[in-house]
Amino acid sequence: MALKRKNNHQKNGVFPEKVRQQFELLEEELNIFFKNKNLLYQAFTHSSYVNEHRRKLFVDNERLEFLGAAVLELSVSKYLFERYPHMSEGELTKLRASIVCEPSLVIFANELNFGKYVLLGKGEELTGGRERPALLADVFESFIGALYLDQGLEAVVQFLQRVVFPKVEVGAFSHVMDFKSQLQEMVQQSNTGVLNYEIIDEKGPAHNRTFVSRVLLNGKELGIGRGKSKKEAEQQAAQNAMVTLNQSLHKEE
Repeated sequence: MALKRKNNHQKNGVFPEKVRQQFELLEEELNIFFKNKNLLYQAFTHSSYVNEHRRKLFVDNERLEFLGAAVLELSVSKYLFERYPHMSEGELTKLRASIVCEPSLVIFANELNFGKYVLLGKGEELTGGRERPALLADVFESFIGALYLDQGLEAVVQFLQRVVFPKVEVGAFSHVMDFKSQLQEMVQQSNTGVLNYEIIDEKGPAHNRTFVSRVLLNGKELGIGRGKSKKEAEQQAAQNAMVTLNQSLHKEE
């Protein structure tokens, strides 16, 4: 066992004790514990760090980033395919793109404080590399790749269920989702009646107004939504109505 552990370190250099302790803290924060610690270290190793420690034989995260991007896209695709059965191929593609794009990945990485764990060269550190969007997005993908290699696809999905998928559920990407069209399609397929939308409340000053909308099916309230515009409120109402309608349809089966 000791020999095997030594060989693992040799494949990716030997990181200082301080660095290893830092990643132990990250594992505790995430409640994810790697079997092969070198994969975790590699996920956060920037090429600038490798270039400044050439004799240490460290490996940067670029290959893990390549793998992680593919695993992330597959995992998100499967989730969206199952979660939104009434979305067209074009709508699913558009939504997936908004989730796996750089700005979104940066948000995920920042919420997990990934930036403070990145191993950077001195030059990259001095020029603000730790906060560079492209770097943070790459690290998030690299982490996904490392987790996949270490523990498999199910572990990746469980991680995304904590970090990414809840944001989709609460409408963080609703700007690219047309819930009203999806709800209309559901109603047409089940022949359950006619939809109507009503603005039932407006709050706040003109420059910062919040609208409250409800959607009714055959005169019966199906969902309520809020937003900074009437359109946004109606979209949220439709999203909530889809949940209600799905539940009632399942009960009938």
